[in-house]
Amino acid sequence: MAEIIQKDGTWAFDGDALRLTPGRDKNVGLLRKTLGELVVPLGALAGVSFEQGRKSGRLRLRLRDGADPLQHATGGRLGEPHDPYQLLVESDRYGVAEYFTEEVRNALLLDQVPSEPVTGFLLPGPSVPLSVSAGDGTASFDGDQVRLEWNWKTEDAKAAAGVRTLAVSDIAAVEWHPAAGLENGYLRFTVRNAPTKAPPKYDPNSVELWGFKKDPLMALVAAAVQARLPHPGAAAVTDVRPPGPEVPRQLAPAAEDGHDALLRRLRELGELHRTGVLTEEEFTMAKQAILKRM
Repeated sequence: MAEIIQKDGTWAFDGDALRLTPGRDKNVGLLRKTLGELVVPLGALAGVSFEQGRKSGRLRLRLRDGADPLQHATGGRLGEPHDPYQLLVESDRYGVAEYFTEEVRNALLLDQVPSEPVTGFLLPGPSVPLSVSAGDGTASFDGDQVRLEWNWKTEDAKAAAGVRTLAVSDIAAVEWHPAAGLENGYLRFTVRNAPTKAPPKYDPNSVELWGFKKDPLMALVAAAVQARLPHPGAAAVTDVRPPGPEVPRQLAPAAEDGHDALLRRLRELGELHRTGVLTEEEFTMAKQAILKRM
């Protein structure tokens, strides 16, 4: 078990998953506090890094493309202090952060976790029901339907359409954009067979955001809906599949004995080291991780 405890939050790694718990510090973003503890399976990770600074450093997780509905719906636009995959590290804990990074990297190497995009979400997304009021409306989601209600700040033409109720089956896509500079943000739902190019201010399927405190919470609604939509990666695989009869799946081989599997992996690492794929340092770290498990 590797663990690092900071004011910004606590990250723990047990070899199979990372448990990310936000801290109670005033600088922790509202989205992270509302999202709560996040469990990230090792298979969802593409990498981990630790960046040192003079007064503080930062741990960062990089997830595989398509693994997390929150990242997909926000397009990587969640910045500090709302990004749950960043942890602020105080300078006196740099050694712990480096050890934590090494343990996760060793596990990724040992388990041969690929870094390629996935074809299905590996995280479940925020729990429902959810209801957020921000900008010119309130967005609620119960797992089956999205409900959009307007407030006194809503443009008259948009409010005239009344309360909007959208079934998940009618939603083709969802996206969240934060306000940036003089440009307002939005939570937008693309409805099947009813595309629109209207700005969020006039679009009855969008909530306009102006950069206030609760705006990031709309990203949770976007992620909860995204988790229930068809995964775009799966659609891409279907599109490129050649015509013809479906090829039957091969039966999975019987699971190897744990000790034999580790010995086999040790031999593979040795071959990668001999051929120059792994450096001496990478080979030593990976070998030590395997020997610990044996």
